[in-house]
Amino acid sequence: MHVNAAVLTEHNGPLRQRELWLDGPGPQEVLVKIAATSVCASDTHTRSGRIPSPLPVVLGHEGAGVVAATGRDVTGLAPGDHVALSWMPNCGRCRYCSAGRPVLCSASAPALLNGTLLDGTVRMRDGEQPVHHYSFLSTFADHAVVPASSAIRIRHDVPLAVAALVGCGVLTGYGAVVNRAKVEPGSSVLIYGAGGVGLSAVFAAHNSGALRIIVVDPRQDKRDGAAAFGATHVLDPEHEDVATAVRAMTDGAGADVTIDAVGREGLLAEAFDATAPGGTIVCVGVPGPEASAAVPGARFVREEKYITGSLYGSSRPAQDIPRLLDLFAAGRLPVDKLISRTYSLAGINEAFTDTVEGHLRRGVVVVDEALAW
Repeated sequence: MHVNAAVLTEHNGPLRQRELWLDGPGPQEVLVKIAATSVCASDTHTRSGRIPSPLPVVLGHEGAGVVAATGRDVTGLAPGDHVALSWMPNCGRCRYCSAGRPVLCSASAPALLNGTLLDGTVRMRDGEQPVHHYSFLSTFADHAVVPASSAIRIRHDVPLAVAALVGCGVLTGYGAVVNRAKVEPGSSVLIYGAGGVGLSAVFAAHNSGALRIIVVDPRQDKRDGAAAFGATHVLDPEHEDVATAVRAMTDGAGADVTIDAVGREGLLAEAFDATAPGGTIVCVGVPGPEASAAVPGARFVREEKYITGSLYGSSRPAQDIPRLLDLFAAGRLPVDKLISRTYSLAGINEAFTDTVEGHLRRGVVVVDEALAW
């Protein structure tokens, strides 16, 4: 079938609207009609070349839609099902899947940056030229063929424009707090970054009963937004010493849990200094490939601080995505408030510009207005 897509053909170049040929779904794959998608920081980093990806490519990995067709051997999904898309499919059999850590799936991870689906091939072509997939999804199009395990069936009463956000940013930030840090009631939580991931961490800290939720961001509008989303304190890192301020708020101890949703090189050292002995630092933002990190060696031992990464919220997407949408439906997770602005697929380059310039919590690209809301 022919599909409309936004194609990246050169790093730092614009995404160009193209009519592509899309093959039908193969075994254990589904065809999804995309209702809405979002521009994530990872998309911007891939466009710039910071995250490697073969070109040409259709970006987009934070989306939701409706199943249009299923390939052979697909169970549990049928045409008409509403789905949120997970950019990390899983085999269900490897050591990591068997241990309940599907985001580390050893069958999927090697193919993630290769620009193919799980069988090592692509489904899209521009004339005779193959066009690569992005994170198995390529949601900047009106249809996508994805692995069946990436299509998470969800309830029909949640707008697909909202469900799109849960597939990456919300699950990443929320899961870092709940799944990885396991924040306890009464805790102090320090969060670097007040974009979509950081604010999702704010939601999670609030729902976990944190007493203090301290958000650090250099932009005044982002700090104001964080306060509206449940932050109890906000800090400007350009004019305040974060570690000193956090210790002053916590009787000299520091934060029990620190979430780095930024990934800036050198930030870990500051986070380490602002975290209490015995506390946990969860690194969520992905720095550049050449970045390195260092903390004081003696203090690392003596203060027994935990430093850990969290990929995709250390989640189990098939279980966690529906649960987060249940919380939204119950009024306990206002994901819709993350949406700063909507765009059409034709306006996707403006969405990229606004994302890079920091104007958005999340910008949603509405691909099909009738389905999205």
